[in-house]
Amino acid sequence: MPGVRSACLGFWVGTGSRDESDAQAGISHFLEHLLFKGTPTRSARAIAEAIDAVGGDMNAFTTKEYTTFYVRALASDLELSLGVLCDILLEPALRAEEVDSERQVILEEVLMHLDEPADVVQERFAEAMFPKHPLGREVLGLPEVITGVSVPEIREFFEQHYRPGNVVLAAAGDVDHDEIAAAADARFAGRPAGRPPEREAPGGDLVTLDVTSRDTEQAHLVIGVRGPDRRSPERFALACLNHSLGGGLSSRLFQKIREERGLAYSVVSDRSAYADAGTLAVSVGTAPERVQEVLGLVVAELDDLAAHGVKQSELDLAKGHLRADMVLSLEDSGSRMSRIGASQLLHGDVLTVGEILDRIEAVTLDDIAGLAERVLGGRRVLAVVGPFSAEEFAGAIV
Repeated sequence: MPGVRSACLGFWVGTGSRDESDAQAGISHFLEHLLFKGTPTRSARAIAEAIDAVGGDMNAFTTKEYTTFYVRALASDLELSLGVLCDILLEPALRAEEVDSERQVILEEVLMHLDEPADVVQERFAEAMFPKHPLGREVLGLPEVITGVSVPEIREFFEQHYRPGNVVLAAAGDVDHDEIAAAADARFAGRPAGRPPEREAPGGDLVTLDVTSRDTEQAHLVIGVRGPDRRSPERFALACLNHSLGGGLSSRLFQKIREERGLAYSVVSDRSAYADAGTLAVSVGTAPERVQEVLGLVVAELDDLAAHGVKQSELDLAKGHLRADMVLSLEDSGSRMSRIGASQLLHGDVLTVGEILDRIEAVTLDDIAGLAERVLGGRRVLAVVGPFSAEEFAGAIV
């Protein structure tokens, strides 16, 4: 990136919560925390001080299909950034006393999550959408697993998954590809290659209604359907459909539910895509006495889109938004690193910006109409958290 003085490096590990058994639920997220606790040559404090001393930003996150560790700092400190990342990824200490102290931190994170109805409804929706499958399980894991998992079990999981054949290194900013590749090769030389985890696709079963009764000030709803997986050529049409439904300020749901009627502060639709499945879901919070009205409006829009698709003006708006969103994201080294890292790990290649823009531009009304009819016209899942009983939503899903 000419003119940029920063460099962002990220290791993308192709293992997430869906790659755990029920007895391992939460180990991926636990490892994300533990890798920052130190190596045989660096303590947790030493790692933090090394990055702080150069004004860098170091963090990580766990998803259902991958775990990412990254550092963004000045390009002049690139060697330090790569050294720290390689150390924690290759030689985590996993000391018993540090595992135990971090165990409690994660349990507190789980409790914090459970105190947020907006988080709980997303968890319940995922479980209803993918019942008895790891994709339906919360990334944070199960408290009983976090409490009881041993250091040898954690290390065994690490040794199985944190191998070069399951890792992508991405870099963006003031960087040189060949130099970084050579430095990474030197550090990973002699390591067993490993490979990405084998996965089982979810079945077709759904739980169409999941109501969690809780005395909350606001009702939280998520209603959605199964959608294309991440490799589907329809993903660009789905992005346009999602924007028209609830992905932007001009979307149908934002305009009708918030702007015209003032029924919610936030209403959004979002798409999730995995190796072998996907979802399109609408999330909204509203006063309990307005929940049926809001739900009726959402269902009406889903039905209308399934029957008629989008208008040309909506498609033009969606394309304009997606084009600008893509191009604007390229101005930040962190976003660029994330784009190429995720693309290489999840798709096996990195489309050029021009290729992506061409695929967005190629989406037609007929493409969206066929997709909307098949996807939005399919079976729906509704998850609700609020002061309700399941009987109050009988017949709500069409």
